[in-house]
Amino acid sequence: MARETSGSNRQAAEVVVIGAGLSGVAAVIALRRAGIDDVVVLEKADRLGGTWRDNTYPGCGCDVPAMLYEYSFAPHPWSRCFADRSEILDYLRLTASTHGADDAIRYGTEVLDARWEPGAHRWNLETTTGAYTARAVIVATGPWHRPRRPAIPGLDAFPGPVFHSARWNHDAELAGRRIAVVGTGASAVQFLPEIQPEAARLDVFQSTPHWVLPKPDYPLPARLHGFLGRHPAARRALRGMHHWTQEAVGLPLRHPRLLRPLEAVARLHLRTSVPDRALREALTPHYRLGGRRLITSDTYYPTLTRPNVRLHPTRATAVEGSHVIGADGRRAPADVIVLATGYHVGEIPLAGRLHGTGGVPLARTWADDRRAYLGTSVSGYPNLFLLVGPNLLTGTTAVPTVLEAQLRYIAGALTHLRASGCAAMDVRPEAEEAHQRALREALRTTVYSPANGSGYYFGVPGVNTFSWPWSTARLVKRLHAFSPDPYAWTLPGALPAPREGRDRHADGTLSLRPGARPGGPSGTP
Repeated sequence: MARETSGSNRQAAEVVVIGAGLSGVAAVIALRRAGIDDVVVLEKADRLGGTWRDNTYPGCGCDVPAMLYEYSFAPHPWSRCFADRSEILDYLRLTASTHGADDAIRYGTEVLDARWEPGAHRWNLETTTGAYTARAVIVATGPWHRPRRPAIPGLDAFPGPVFHSARWNHDAELAGRRIAVVGTGASAVQFLPEIQPEAARLDVFQSTPHWVLPKPDYPLPARLHGFLGRHPAARRALRGMHHWTQEAVGLPLRHPRLLRPLEAVARLHLRTSVPDRALREALTPHYRLGGRRLITSDTYYPTLTRPNVRLHPTRATAVEGSHVIGADGRRAPADVIVLATGYHVGEIPLAGRLHGTGGVPLARTWADDRRAYLGTSVSGYPNLFLLVGPNLLTGTTAVPTVLEAQLRYIAGALTHLRASGCAAMDVRPEAEEAHQRALREALRTTVYSPANGSGYYFGVPGVNTFSWPWSTARLVKRLHAFSPDPYAWTLPGALPAPREGRDRHADGTLSLRPGARPGGPSGTP
């Protein structure tokens, strides 16, 4: 619980978590389970939920099986194999309430600035509701936060409603209107089948076709959950089946020579869903499956065959009056424009407000390459941890799996920090660089390499800053147990003179040299 520091108006906490979505809720629960109770969550919105709160477009749902999109400690009786947005949001609210995470959240509190104070070995945060200070900060804002709005000439002068799918305008009248949709990514695949029946005309601008696999969605009736509740082993087996199915899809993404059978399934899905040969050709990708985000749907392709739908296999390049113009020069009349152009994925909105050693903002550190040791720690930013950071996701791994693995690691780091008597920990540049080299080398032979992929995987041209190139099992194993070796540890200056393996700095602090183990005043580990 935050408390006011003596002689200061700052609220103090051991850990401040920024963001109360899937990641932030998990962070509170995981830290408290590890015995770290002094946790505060700063959330700029008036309620929790993150991306599941913000995305309200018709048909919004998860493309990962629901049994994998849950915390391992909070199984849920999902209504369908793939949960929709409202059910996921209800699940997050219920889990936060059941596990007492609600009392840690400070709503309506946006972080304006966060700076590492080297003398005090703490983070000082300025927010819209006051100042905070914390020993450690966990950034839980997620990679899908800031919508990407394309710079299309004339778009701002369009006379009708224009909105991004991530900020759906429910006041815009769609029934009987001519709707132009720019983009055919994951959100468009979900909302197009929902709005098609009411639209007078639907023009869809596709810059790049996506690989689309069948989506085996089906209801999970109450009697099934009753059975699974009485037989936990059966539920574990069903969850395991979903997990290994996802892993089976992920294997050829890491070994492209195995992709042909999966690509054949996707082509068969397209052929059986779209009878028209010309339309089918326009929807056929000419890059390896997995080079862009994988999409699953049984309704997207049939929607594009409806009489009131027209696919434009081209980029939207201009808007003139009430017309959207494609790169091929063709014009589509429109009353409403919906932008389904994705997010600035991986670009932490707070990167310009997080100032590490020497006052350097994370945005500047990441100007040429977003990187973090194990997707979690950035050199030069002591006691700062990222959830779902760079290069920590695959095309098939469920986010909760990544989160729980990371939070075990972070809880271990903070527990070690407590026990060691150290004031700060900062991942060594050489450890970060070694991890980065291993990532680049491993990515080179996967479908996630620049030779095969594009899109939001590449935060910097030619550099994949999104994908984990190994298996989910390897990710969990790497994060399973915290190791102090890759970190430099700083001790308060009041401790005794340096022992072997330590250096004293001008400010009176001590840091450990590579290979040295941190220890408290009594030499305890």
